[in-house]
Parts: sequence; structure tokens; C-alpha cells
Amino acid sequence: MEMQMVWYVVAGILVLIGLAGIVLPALPGLPVVFAGMLLASWASGFEHVGGVMLTVLGILTVLSLGVDFLATALGARRVGASRLALIGAVVGTFAGLFLGIIGVFIGPFVGALVGELIHSRQVGQAAKVGMGTWLGILLGTVLKLGLAFAMVGLFAFAWFF
Repeated sequence: MEMQMVWYVVAGILVLIGLAGIVLPALPGLPVVFAGMLLASWASGFEHVGGVMLTVLGILTVLSLGVDFLATALGARRVGASRLALIGAVVGTFAGLFLGIIGVFIGPFVGALVGELIHSRQVGQAAKVGMGTWLGILLGTVLKLGLAFAMVGLFAFAWFF
């Protein structure tokens, strides 16, 4: 019984780290949430949450990966971002991690802006690309948060009912 509790604690920590990973791009948010749920299910011998629910949660996890990629790409493509702007957004995202929560939010914008400035040398276009890329990332984060709450809700429902 003691070891089962250890697994539950580890599973809970994974879920919390995964939830943080939804807004901190260095962490693969929903896959880590899913790993925590899978671990908790395994620790209970799949008594509370079985294969069907885990399959649904797995599908939502895969969907979240697509949402993340598509939202960012659509935001950037909609405003005509160059490849350098996209690379800049990624670099800015990781650089922003060192500046705390504000850096996480402004890093992708600044990175896309700088990348597009290097590419086109047009300030107006670079600002437009930076904003479009940032809005795409923001939209992706909001959608992933919705998926996370749906996953946690479905898991809790399956566990308790």
C-alpha cells in the first residue's frame, strides 16, 4: 500500500508539471499530464480508469500536439512570417524562460520580430509578424488549457464515478 501511495504522489507531480508545461514551452505539457494519469491508473491496477478512458485521454494528448503546432503556424502564416521569424519565435520563447513569466509571454514576440527584421528589414512587417506569431502561440496555449481541463475532468469523472 505504501508503494502505491508513492506512485500516486509521483503521478500527481507529473500532472502538475504538465499543467505548468502548457504555459512554459520548455516542458511538453499535455504529454506529461497524460503520463501522470497513466501512472495513476497503472498504480490502481486500472481499477478506476481503464483502457477506453485512457485511449480517449491519449487521443486528446495527440490532438494537443497538433493544436500547438497549427495555432502557431497559422498565426505566423496569416501575417506572412518568414522562416527566420519562426526560428526567432522559438529562440525568443526559450530565452524568455530566463526572464520569468513576463519573458515567457514577450519572448516569442520579440524573437519573431527580430527574425523578421533580419529577413525583411521592414519594421512594420516585422511588428505585424511578431504580433501574429505571438497571437498564434497565445491561441494555442488557450486551446491546450481547454484540453487540459477536459482531460483532468474526464480522468476525475472516470476515477470517482
